[in-house]
Amino acid sequence: MKKILVFSLVFVFLLLACEKKSLPPQAKSENPPVPKVVVEKEKVEREIPLPPEVKIKLKKDGKDNYSWELSGSDVDQILKVNEKLRKQLGGEHPR
Repeated sequence: MKKILVFSLVFVFLLLACEKKSLPPQAKSENPPVPKVVVEKEKVEREIPLPPEVKIKLKKDGKDNYSWELSGSDVDQILKVNEKLRKQLGGEHPR
């Protein structure tokens, strides 16, 4: 009977020793490798802004003289258009 008991204890010990176990607790504390993630930003094409819009209201009187009213958001652009009209039409003098 003792032989059977000793044999069974040795058998159980061998089974436990040969069984695959997970890594020891020290190895588990290490962080697992983090997968490398590459994020690509979508390239956004910048549209070239349109030049500021200048609205022109052109008037012609009975003596073939021209005058105009200019409106817009960019003062510099309005002044350029005014100079161009003055050269082409010879109308309205600076105020």
